[in-house]
Amino acid sequence: MTKRRAPRVLPPLVALAALLQTHASAQQPATPPAFRFDRPIAANGQGPRRLAIDVPLLVGVTRDLSDLRLFDANAREIAYLLVFKPSAEPVWQPAAILPVASVDTDKLKASGFEADLGEARTADRFRIDGLPPPFLKRVRLEGSGDRAHWTLLVAEGTVFDLPDEKLRQTELAFTPGAYRYFRATWDDTNSGRLPRPALAAARLVASAVPPPPLTAALAVERRPSEPGRSRYRVRLPGGHLPIVGLEFDLGGGHVLRNAAAYEARLSGAEAVPVLLGAGTLRRVVQGALIAASLRIPITPPLEPQLDLVVDDGDNPPLEVRGVRAIFADLPWIYFESDGTALAARYGNPSLGPPRYDLEAVRATLRIDTVAEAAWGDTRARTSDENAAGAAPPLPTVGSSLDPALFEYVRPIAPGDAGLIALPLDAAVLSHSAGAARGFADVRVMDASARQVPYLVERASEPLSLDLKLERLSQAPGWLDVRHSKPSVYRVPWPFVHLPSSRLVLTTSARVFERSIDVGIEREPDKLHRDSWLYPLTRVAWVHADQDKPAPALIVPLPSADAKELLVIVEEGDNTPLPLATARVLLPAYRLRLFRERGAALRLAYGREDLTPPRYDLALLAPQVLGVAATEIAAGAEERQRSAGTTAALVSPRLFWAVLAVAVLVLLALIVRLLKKEGVSDGTRRADADTDLPSA
Repeated sequence: MTKRRAPRVLPPLVALAALLQTHASAQQPATPPAFRFDRPIAANGQGPRRLAIDVPLLVGVTRDLSDLRLFDANAREIAYLLVFKPSAEPVWQPAAILPVASVDTDKLKASGFEADLGEARTADRFRIDGLPPPFLKRVRLEGSGDRAHWTLLVAEGTVFDLPDEKLRQTELAFTPGAYRYFRATWDDTNSGRLPRPALAAARLVASAVPPPPLTAALAVERRPSEPGRSRYRVRLPGGHLPIVGLEFDLGGGHVLRNAAAYEARLSGAEAVPVLLGAGTLRRVVQGALIAASLRIPITPPLEPQLDLVVDDGDNPPLEVRGVRAIFADLPWIYFESDGTALAARYGNPSLGPPRYDLEAVRATLRIDTVAEAAWGDTRARTSDENAAGAAPPLPTVGSSLDPALFEYVRPIAPGDAGLIALPLDAAVLSHSAGAARGFADVRVMDASARQVPYLVERASEPLSLDLKLERLSQAPGWLDVRHSKPSVYRVPWPFVHLPSSRLVLTTSARVFERSIDVGIEREPDKLHRDSWLYPLTRVAWVHADQDKPAPALIVPLPSADAKELLVIVEEGDNTPLPLATARVLLPAYRLRLFRERGAALRLAYGREDLTPPRYDLALLAPQVLGVAATEIAAGAEERQRSAGTTAALVSPRLFWAVLAVAVLVLLALIVRLLKKEGVSDGTRRADADTDLPSA
């Protein structure tokens, strides 16, 4: 079987080491560079040493480790190399199969076999092939050099080959050691005996060993989601980490779910969810035996958080007890010690990769024979220690705007400096220009009315709002009840002019078939003498399994100008279908921006004359991507009494009504004046005729 190589992230490390660490000597800079972090190194003696890269180092160092520097007690720079293990395919040594007697007693039922490599070889894995599938067995593995004295290698291992479930694991890993014979003992207590395998082999240990596999436990929190899916937010130790896989710790029994990981990445003027990786989580449980594959591969993320989406189908949500990050194959840090105290310093993106004469010995290095050094605790360096200073912060304010011109202005609580994420709630979605117009009128301003640049992020999870269900005791008069017995529910809508959404309804019933209408009750108008129903959508809701609860109904809805909706359930001749809960799922957005310490910011929106803001994303992106953000909610929404515009003082309808009345009054006055003028002229002509002398 061909073993697939683990993917290597950090390719710049090899290129930089080969291109930039040649034909130069280490030099002490005239002005010491500034670093954010300082870590002691225990060299544990003199001579060549190797140091494993760990999570705290990856969190603080730049992506290609170019800003890592080693110093001795006199602050002199110490040369080092980044050394990967030699790339080589694993070598498997076939073994001859030797039978052993089976054991069948009241207390123990066991069978097995022994395998002979022909000579003692250093190995770290044992593989069993040629067993007829399907099987799932518990096994005990021992090793020996003389077939008389045995060493326990694996106390309770599990091997399995389940083609229908697409699960296969026939290798047993153990601590490397020199063995000629291996003995595998099957536990036959709860399963039938297996025949002797056709093949068995041991993986020989190569001359160079890799660093220990690097993993890290991650914080996981459940997020709002639509029915049939579970969403989780996973927080990583930092951004730009060489993580190539996620491994799940799940509760429960059998598992067969599709899972996907997303992160936000810049696309044009906003951050959008981008798929990092997907896979199928599988687990089969047979008594005390478990066959599982609970890992999905991902491309290395840039952000310090990921969004996981699990397709639950008709199952209850997964019990996710934890998630572990699986890191890529990483190099060793090689250096030569004189036995004195050493320290590593890093955290300065302005530094380029170092160039050392030590590169001359790379070809002769045997990293597997080098003694190992150890890390101390990470310490953040103070501003005094970083006297050289870092680059000044990027601009965080823009041009000024008058807050009085906005219909809504909401406070944002002050706090520590750093990146914040400001969710846009349903009020903003309703009262602003919205996503359709790129949130053209949404602005964040400081106390001096200066704009604070932001980046719009479209979240992968929906914005979920609970709704009330009010069943009407009597159907509206316009509803035809002659041929059916509908149930009518009034659903107060959170805000008018919400974007397209999804209405989610649940019921406690198990077996039913209903037609569901959703619409808006309109007032009489030119075409309707009475109130009438403006239909939004009609869907069918069917469930016919008495043993399972009915899945929630998801009703897509267009944007509607309404304060409430009507949900009409066509009951036919059945008992009324009980509706338990209702909620609406809206598209979710948030703003990412940088807040100065103690800054009193305001969120403003509600103007018709603005176009989407244009901030310099080339400057903004380094601040808001790849950095952990603190989520902050805006204060309560209150409409300003005066928005500084005519539209805020007088509504358009009233303005035109008053204008029309004024025009009519003016016309009436003109007509009246014209009539009076005509009467006066007639009177004068009559008087003139009377005064004429007779002929």
